[in-house]
Amino acid sequence: MSNRTPAPRTSGPATRISAFAQLGRALELFANRSAWPGHSSGLTEDEYNAFDTALDHARVRNGWFTEEQVRFAARGLARMLDQQALENWLANYPGLDSAHAPRTIGIIMAGNIPFVGFHDLLCVLLCGHRAKVKVASDDAGLTPALIRLLACFSPEMADQVEVADGRLGEVDAIIATGSDNTARYFEHYFGHLPRIIRKSRTSVAVLDGSESEAELAALGEDVFRYFGLGCRNVGKVFIPQDFDLDRLFGAIFSWKEIINHHKYANNYDYHKAVWMLDRAPIVENGFLIVKEDKALNSPVAALYYERYADASTVEARLREEKERLQCIVGHGHTPFGEAQYPGPGEYADNVDTMKFLLELDQGGNS
Repeated sequence: MSNRTPAPRTSGPATRISAFAQLGRALELFANRSAWPGHSSGLTEDEYNAFDTALDHARVRNGWFTEEQVRFAARGLARMLDQQALENWLANYPGLDSAHAPRTIGIIMAGNIPFVGFHDLLCVLLCGHRAKVKVASDDAGLTPALIRLLACFSPEMADQVEVADGRLGEVDAIIATGSDNTARYFEHYFGHLPRIIRKSRTSVAVLDGSESEAELAALGEDVFRYFGLGCRNVGKVFIPQDFDLDRLFGAIFSWKEIINHHKYANNYDYHKAVWMLDRAPIVENGFLIVKEDKALNSPVAALYYERYADASTVEARLREEKERLQCIVGHGHTPFGEAQYPGPGEYADNVDTMKFLLELDQGGNS
């Protein structure tokens, strides 16, 4: 990180891809809790230990960011930064090889899950632009630590990033992620700029009744990972009329220890009490409350379900709700257990960030 005016871009796409791939290989080591493997990692022991400490201490600054969740997020980034995956993704953007004037892109990151804004930063730097980053108060220092780690592999790219302590200041375009309420503020405040403004989204699963026990168990990953706080977390399942909910309860029982997390347990107790006072019909198993509800986005520690008689009606509903959905899990959609492993070409809100950034020279707006 630097507050200096960044030097002109000199490295090409291939060099930037290689640096991010090297970062990905390092993140896999951290995800596995590996000891420093030596200089072959591209890091000194002090550099390695500094990032490892940042991962470990995040839970002190944000109680939702347990070590397990943070290291899982590091593994997700490592998969995203696989060199072949990056090359396949970027092959869709021949404009990357063309010379263009670097712009300063403001990035306002959410803080609901670890490293949640990294993909935006990845896109900005791969396009050769500069980034002014505003991290959420809940970030727990993870994004600045990741930028410092990137500097070990590409000082030039890291020098193109500034983490803003206060206001962003002057930028040429903006990528902002927040709630539906903050999105209205962002639209008003940044309405004069080319922009991507993201709102609240959620994810759902569609079961057809033929799922194996292994697939239903994998669905637990999509529901419980990050305590359900991410937009790719499944908050609702559509199930056939005759589906036995006990099958689902049995398959996800391995997640029972999640109730030992005090923040999650507080949510569980609160929503259970409210719904019982309202005499709402609920089913619970000591760590998850399941409630029949038409809504898509369930609260933490709860899962909504809706029964259907005809699969075509569900598909029609999903088309109607597409602006509110980030991910659909199920046969014919994202595989069970894979919702939290988006590839580099899977964009938040389904808005092509790379296309947006590459079109800035042509006056593109979003």
